Amino acid sequence: MTRRTDMPKTPDSPRDSQLAGTHTPDRANTNAKVQSLESVRSDATGQALRTNQGVKIADNQNTLKAGVRGPSLLEDFIMREKITHFDHERIPERIVHARGTGAHGYFQSYGCHEQLTKAGFLQDPQKITPVFVRFSTVQGPRGSGDTVRDVRGFAVKFYTDEGNFDLVGNNMPVFFIQDAIKFPDFVHAVKPEPHNEVPTGASAHDTFWDFVSLVPESAHMVMWAMSDRAIPRSLRMMEGFGVHTFRLINAQGEATFVKFHWKPRQGVHSVLWDEAQKLGGKDPDFHRRDLWEAIETGDYPEWELGVQIVPEADEHNFDFDLLDPTKIIPEELVPVTPLGKMVLNRNPDNFFAEVEQIAFCPGHIVPGIDFTNDPLLQGRLFSYTDTQLSRLGGPNFHEIPINRPIVPNHSSQRDAMHRMTIDKGRASYEPNSIDGGWPKETPPAPHGGGFESYQERIDGHKIRQRSDSFSDHFSQARLFFQSMSPTEQQHIIKAYSFELGKVEREAIRVREVNEILANIDLDLAAAVATNLGLPAPKAATVQVKGSTPAQSPALSQMNHPGSVGIKGRKIALLVADGVEGASVDRLVKAFEAQSARVLVLGPTSAPVTTAEGKALAVDASMEGMPSVMIDGLWVPAGKAALEALGKSGLAKHYLLEAYKHLKPMGMASEGKALLNALGLNEDAGLLLGDDQQAVDAFVKALEQHRVWAREAVAEAIPA
Repeated sequence: MTRRTDMPKTPDSPRDSQLAGTHTPDRANTNAKVQSLESVRSDATGQALRTNQGVKIADNQNTLKAGVRGPSLLEDFIMREKITHFDHERIPERIVHARGTGAHGYFQSYGCHEQLTKAGFLQDPQKITPVFVRFSTVQGPRGSGDTVRDVRGFAVKFYTDEGNFDLVGNNMPVFFIQDAIKFPDFVHAVKPEPHNEVPTGASAHDTFWDFVSLVPESAHMVMWAMSDRAIPRSLRMMEGFGVHTFRLINAQGEATFVKFHWKPRQGVHSVLWDEAQKLGGKDPDFHRRDLWEAIETGDYPEWELGVQIVPEADEHNFDFDLLDPTKIIPEELVPVTPLGKMVLNRNPDNFFAEVEQIAFCPGHIVPGIDFTNDPLLQGRLFSYTDTQLSRLGGPNFHEIPINRPIVPNHSSQRDAMHRMTIDKGRASYEPNSIDGGWPKETPPAPHGGGFESYQERIDGHKIRQRSDSFSDHFSQARLFFQSMSPTEQQHIIKAYSFELGKVEREAIRVREVNEILANIDLDLAAAVATNLGLPAPKAATVQVKGSTPAQSPALSQMNHPGSVGIKGRKIALLVADGVEGASVDRLVKAFEAQSARVLVLGPTSAPVTTAEGKALAVDASMEGMPSVMIDGLWVPAGKAALEALGKSGLAKHYLLEAYKHLKPMGMASEGKALLNALGLNEDAGLLLGDDQQAVDAFVKALEQHRVWAREAVAEAIPA
């Protein structure tokens, strides 16, 4: 395999309250329901919730803020104590996002966006800004598998000429909670259960579903997590989102609200749940390997960075709050405006030094970008840096090469663990006269470019309370479900059924179905209830206000096939002794012309003998490269080879499994007998023939990723 390190050419272009007046669950009522449903072991203390200093806590749901929609206050010792303890619970592995991988690349703006922001890396279309991206799962430890059902982290560090900017997001645009003070609770709930450290890398257990069924604000994000978005085909095929609403500031000091989006040119695709489980055993490094190999072979993944733009005057023009991190702005209301593109074109030289030691923080911003009062974002601004103090041995983590800005770093900070800089001069304070006053402050733009915070007016009481505008928990979860295709809706139903089927306590299952799902969609609740052996709810428990629009086609993966055709897709050619070498050659040339990766697979790793009597090397055995690791397959011509494959249990399993997983499949015309023996019929993605027409139809099917019309038939194939 030849490593590619060259850089591609410059682009040519450019949530009325729904819980009877309270925003937290009625725990007394809920506990009564639990006891009436079943008796379970309880280790409850019966004691008041207190701080580590013994102070009773009156509100454990909300950060102290300046007004209900104002910024979070540093004096909130309850929040800081809670998150500080949480941040230091694991050494040295990340508490969340431990399992990850990453790559180097670059970002290039499509043009000058000075009307939006004064951020320099978005001004010049000729400017190349280095980036490093880290993708990750949330729940599992470093040794967990890649294809578990989970949220994926999508964090980008821009090494700009004005300092580092970290866009730290996920492959889902919302989150489980609205306030950072609840983050330790959420993570404790989703992590393996403390009595037996099970399950690893999965949310299908009691504590997770207990928490989310008691916290309705999580309903929207749980819907995303039960969708196919939680089991991506590839890290290259994920959307990325900044989650929170940020501000962009231009040189005139004018602010605009924005939401960040990463749109993959490879399309948005996922594996099937059966595939995800099998890949966990056959290749737990599936996503790492896929990204590494794509970059090494020159199939550089690309994303387009875009923003949804909301003028400050329009902040309150929606039926949701822009500061609520459990809400999206439907793209049909505010389209995504493209700003530039990112290309990943170089793998790390050392995994630990780069992927493990890279330190992200949402507080790493540059002039032209600023925060909003989103209470989840406000807590993250503190938490990320605090976490690095444990993970990376102290406050000098910015001096580790992968974290170091490309601009000079001068300050009065000194010493501490792992100091790398050898500081000169006698003055380690500011102002000073001994060293000529240096380093000095820099005035803000237009005179110097020093960072200047946006001058937002704040007028409010110090208060622990959610804004009423954060009280709608179900309308966008309904919007998401109703925007899915029928196929995607069935996958969501099956995901809820599988996960809740792993929950031991019936009361939790009943609560989730009756108090969460019934408020999202009664058909969804009824289907899941039937699969769990529960009575279907007959009505919602709260009145949910409508959402505009009723559907958002942009939410369905079916509408994001990508713009690069079948570039980088893996196509397996199944061969055996007697295969026609000319047929193999034609197929390889046809698919490689479309920039696909062709893998010749044999019964073993040994070469096969063609019908012409020549040795044909194979890339792997069918056992070594199982069907769950490829995107499509073709069986070339050769009567003897087709007969041999028809007698091979391994080959027949390969074909049946690929068919069950809706992979596009092609077969030489003389393979009709093999299809009949397998009990398979031709369809839009199961093609018989050797001509260009068959190849073109196969490519068209592969561009759509799966043959979705086949799913009902394929379910009859044994797993």
